[in-house]
Amino acid sequence: MLENREGQRVPNVTFRTRTDNDWQDVTSNDLFRGKTVILFAVPGAYTPTCSSSHLPRYNELAPVFKANGVDEIVCLAVNDAFVMREWGMQQHAEHIRLIPDGNGEFSEAMGMLVDKGELGFGKRSWRYSMLVRDGIIEKMFIEPQEPGDPFYVSDAETMLHYINRDAVAPDPVTIITRAGCPHCDRARALLDRHGIGFEEVELGNGITSRGLRGIAGSGSVPQVFMDGRLIGTADALEAYLARASAA
Repeated sequence: MLENREGQRVPNVTFRTRTDNDWQDVTSNDLFRGKTVILFAVPGAYTPTCSSSHLPRYNELAPVFKANGVDEIVCLAVNDAFVMREWGMQQHAEHIRLIPDGNGEFSEAMGMLVDKGELGFGKRSWRYSMLVRDGIIEKMFIEPQEPGDPFYVSDAETMLHYINRDAVAPDPVTIITRAGCPHCDRARALLDRHGIGFEEVELGNGITSRGLRGIAGSGSVPQVFMDGRLIGTADALEAYLARASAA
């Protein structure tokens, strides 16, 4: 039975991390003392749910968490520092601090180290999230102990709802681009100027020109989508943002 440790202090552990190609020791005090921190733990870097849902959504909602008093968001996995660094870069997780619990010391001290030997993973962290204030665990969301990789309660939305049930998440924005496209550069700059976070999908990276025509009705780039609605090209985006600003 996985233990809920709300009200307890986080374990005192030293993590071996990599910064600018150098080793850097980071302690639990470095991570948690005097700060409000969200930590979410995943079974492994590059694994499907972690890469497609868990990490990206926390990264996407990081500005909302910050506006609601969260100083830092930490993702922890029982992987080494090199793997965690490369995964974070591949995920463009600029708002998340990825911490390697390479020996599983933190996970074991939390009572969250589990055996995934049947998958060839060895010992890994169970999936959970927690809100920590000045080193004290205020709230934990622990996935149920059932076969597979359950992902019901440790997600970003559940944590945001706990912190502020009235907080509004921004509309998800996706921009489909092509390498070397100046109009794509203009669309990115427009979104950045208005403080709108976005996910970028480049043609050839899971989507073809034919696929683009199928979903956008046009093969030209960029194509911008907001909350599932097609906005269109850079010109259409500029007009849309101008109307929104004037409203």
